[in-house]
Amino acid sequence: MPSPLTEGFSRFRSELYPRQHALFETLAEDGQHPHTLVIACCDSRVDPAQVFDARPGELFVVRNVANIVPPFEPDGGHHGVSAALEFAVKKLEVPNILVLGHRQCGGVKACVAGGGEDADAVFINQWIEPLGEALADARSEEPQLTDEDALSERVELCSIRRSIERLKTYPFVAERLADGRLKLHGARFGIADGELEWLTVDGEFAPVAL
Repeated sequence: MPSPLTEGFSRFRSELYPRQHALFETLAEDGQHPHTLVIACCDSRVDPAQVFDARPGELFVVRNVANIVPPFEPDGGHHGVSAALEFAVKKLEVPNILVLGHRQCGGVKACVAGGGEDADAVFINQWIEPLGEALADARSEEPQLTDEDALSERVELCSIRRSIERLKTYPFVAERLADGRLKLHGARFGIADGELEWLTVDGEFAPVAL
């Protein structure tokens, strides 16, 4: 094992696991009953469990480049995010789905830059294609933005909105939204300041005040 993993597991076994032993036993016996599916970016600086101080079993987390919800495409392909979404909604019956973006997102910056620095990054460039819709939204909403960093910040927010709209195209999501069993949420986390912006009912993002 790489030494950072060995050291981390050692701390887990000696410090964390003893404190939560009863919880892990309960989870093993009763299964998982998370209250929220979090669709987050795989950026190593943004850990949903830390952001929300969640214990094991509370969050069902799906992470991908730029926290994208892909289109509903039941075409027989390998759709990891869609499969996790289906499992969380239909099997675990989560009452909440949160699309959690973050500032300084590399996937968004790659989209704004026109595909990023590596034109041969086939999987990444194909994956971030849906961000094109968010980029168009940002340019329409803020046509004066020409600076890439400022434009990227706007695209981060627009992408969260677009992902939520794509969630509604999944039949099993739409069904549960209609009968009140499911709610959709959006938020952006600030890495540098630890702040959280929440998507309000009017479609704008507002800082979470505690």
